[in-house]
Amino acid sequence: MVIPVFNEERDLEPSVRRLHTHLRETFPYPFRITIADNASTDSTPQIAARLADELPEAQWLRLTEKGRGRALRTAWSLSPAPVLAYMDVDLSTELTAVLPLVAPLLSGHSDIAIGTRLAPGSRVVRGPKREITSRCYNVLLRSVLAVRFSDAQCGFKAVRRDVAERLLPLIQDSEWFFDTELLVIAERAGLRIHEVPVDWVDDPDTRVDILATALADLRGIARISGALARGALPPAESLRDGGAATPGGITTQLLRFTAVGAVSTLVHLLLYTTLRPVTGTQAANALALLICAIANTAVNRRLTFGLRGRGSVLRHQGRGLFVLLIGLAITGGSLAALHHAMPSAGQATELAVLLAANLTATLLRFLLFRVWVFRA
Repeated sequence: MVIPVFNEERDLEPSVRRLHTHLRETFPYPFRITIADNASTDSTPQIAARLADELPEAQWLRLTEKGRGRALRTAWSLSPAPVLAYMDVDLSTELTAVLPLVAPLLSGHSDIAIGTRLAPGSRVVRGPKREITSRCYNVLLRSVLAVRFSDAQCGFKAVRRDVAERLLPLIQDSEWFFDTELLVIAERAGLRIHEVPVDWVDDPDTRVDILATALADLRGIARISGALARGALPPAESLRDGGAATPGGITTQLLRFTAVGAVSTLVHLLLYTTLRPVTGTQAANALALLICAIANTAVNRRLTFGLRGRGSVLRHQGRGLFVLLIGLAITGGSLAALHHAMPSAGQATELAVLLAANLTATLLRFLLFRVWVFRA
């Protein structure tokens, strides 16, 4: 449990001792409390050092630069613990939420867990200015970045260490936007985010500059939005072991694949119609399918599965052509079956059968792309 602090000489000792007592008496797992001092200029370092000497499960870490994200990145990177967490030094979150926060990570149910003040079951005591600011910020996130988590900035989160090792190198922010960037990247990679409703009592003596933090958050949202528009957000293959490299999980994959497939089907039908008078039905279908398959694999590789660069392009195209043979067997077999059953079938009937066969081949192609062609 990391507690990032900057000039917290008044709250540090009572908060750490209260947290330590709670964990010693109620927490069923080994734990360590790390005080991450962000270049404090008061007596915070001396208090932290004394607490580390007196409490066997406490340690402290001195940083020469400010920034909550920088403190978490450093402390988490140095920790061997299987679950990494943090909470604000004011202990605004009721401590009984610690176990519900980390239990889904220890069990393997989730990858990240966050406290939320905006979910049913939460009880929050804070002023109207901070309440309005928090709600507006989270509405903005859902509107601009299409996120599904409810509370990005609650100072109470945990992550599995194996997940943190893949996430931390991808996060650029070192201050207050660190939390949001971590969650956005994780969610788009399809990682499992568990939300814990918390009881929260705001600290009236908070050191947070709301205006400066809000402006920094807006800059962060603009940066992430730009990265999404350019396709520059780190692909999920760098976050997940196995499976396809999915920017946004299987639902987003399926939607993008469907859009690409719809265009591919239309182009295939147009090419078939153009080539049929010259080459005949089977050759026209094969040529149209080959051209569309190469283009379809290239577009899905980049747009749907988040892969960029030239690495493994030939392997992906080779596997894509094998999938093409399966699609050719389905569509060609459908045409052969039609002509056997209805030798005088017209072009409109051929197109209808070909459309149905293409839809079947497309569904199979998605499954093969996900589990084989673009498997990380």
